Amino acid sequence: MLELTIRSGLTALAISLAVTPLVKRFAFRIGAVDKPNERKVHEGVMPRLGGLAMFVSFILTVFLYLEFSPQLAGLIMANLVIVATGIYDDTREISPKLKLFGQFIAALILVEYGFRVQFITIPFDGGIYYLPRADIIFTVLWIVGITNAVNLIDGLDGLAAGTATIAAVTISIVALMTGQDQAFLIGVILAFATLGFLRYNFNPASIFMGDTGSMFLGFNLAALAILGMTKSVTVISLVLPVIILGIPILDTLWAIVRRAKRRKPIFEADKKHLHHRLLHMGLSHRRTVLVIYGANVFLGIGAVLIQSLGTLSSIIGFVFLVVLMLLFAWRLGALTDSIDD
Repeated sequence: MLELTIRSGLTALAISLAVTPLVKRFAFRIGAVDKPNERKVHEGVMPRLGGLAMFVSFILTVFLYLEFSPQLAGLIMANLVIVATGIYDDTREISPKLKLFGQFIAALILVEYGFRVQFITIPFDGGIYYLPRADIIFTVLWIVGITNAVNLIDGLDGLAAGTATIAAVTISIVALMTGQDQAFLIGVILAFATLGFLRYNFNPASIFMGDTGSMFLGFNLAALAILGMTKSVTVISLVLPVIILGIPILDTLWAIVRRAKRRKPIFEADKKHLHHRLLHMGLSHRRTVLVIYGANVFLGIGAVLIQSLGTLSSIIGFVFLVVLMLLFAWRLGALTDSIDD
């Protein structure tokens, strides 16, 4: 397993490093570029099809090192839909409704091939409650929700890519701890494919991932969480992904509340996300991203520790992490509307 892990990870990294410059030139050629405006922090025209490089690296490495299975086939087909939707958006800027439609189709493909949250564990009594009729709805909402959570935090160089890398590594570790070898390898491949792209995306970035990349990452993290965690019937299994992806989930939930309160479209861009708050406090672009990386690593370590604890301790640990996360966001002003539009 160790040799396979190293070989698959290095292969994904090498392919991503090699393909990203090619995708950059291709993006300029087809006009998949991001132009600066008053709601963006970058200056100058930037290629924004970087997600295609991560996708190519991920798919090629999966084909090379993983044994074929119906679930893997479903994951690949669903990725084709999500990436095609992203590419179309990065080149034509489609409406949020059409983009959401593509996400739902991709999520339904996963469900059809066995990616389902079939139960919810209740921490207070240790009971396991199965969802014989609501499992499809719950799973689709989970996948679409996480997909858009990562999509919405893609506002600074390297932020979404680094967050996704940390989350993929954390989910892989937990999957290994619970004996989910396939989920572990998929997570490793996803992490290294993203890490190779991050070489070009970290500040100052020479290419953006675009919606192709942010949706690809969010979608696969959601799928990976289902594959690697809900197969293990433990009290804390379903909430672990919430801890690991706590920052983008919290940021997205508050963005929805904030925009609903102001009667604005949910998908309308603004400068009130967590990373904007840090920039407003005077942190540099790099420091802002590194602070959020640190918070993600902290939550990831917490998730791994919680997985190894008993029922009562894991509940206490989960509550503790949630409180810390809320305090972190509140102190930064991320739960207020103090920054002017």
